[in-house]
Amino acid sequence: MKPLPKGMAIVQIEDAREIPLALLLKADPSEKNIVQYLSSAIAFAAILDKEILACCIILYLDEQQAEIKNISVHTPWQGKGIAQHLLVVCAAHCSKNGLNTLKIATGNSSIKQLYLYQKMGFRICGVVKDYFLKNYEEEIWENGLQCLDQVIFIKDLRVN
Repeated sequence: MKPLPKGMAIVQIEDAREIPLALLLKADPSEKNIVQYLSSAIAFAAILDKEILACCIILYLDEQQAEIKNISVHTPWQGKGIAQHLLVVCAAHCSKNGLNTLKIATGNSSIKQLYLYQKMGFRICGVVKDYFLKNYEEEIWENGLQCLDQVIFIKDLRVN
């Protein structure tokens, strides 16, 4: 894993609503969805010179499981390993707090995310067909593909 860029730190943000909405919208184009989970979420951010350049939003589902609802990196900072560091920090936080499973989901068209999550130890556990057609008002297109299905991953935090 690449080291974080010089001077960058990953910190927990006390109020997830402090994360810039524009950054969150890069990963989830529905402001309505973001507002629903943000008030009860835990946030980690990659900060450089007091500016939030990336974030990861976690929502506890129960005493055993949490879900990463949003992970986003500003475009100029993508490909520098920041998302990997955020995933490691989130998994460590959940494990430290006694959770067994960390869940994350993405669209079938999110090629880089599909690769990243598997590289970071997440395993595919399900697919929700037509999720994005049913839950988003506008079509989503990435990498020349329409985002139709939600691919769900889990990571067992009890396994290193």
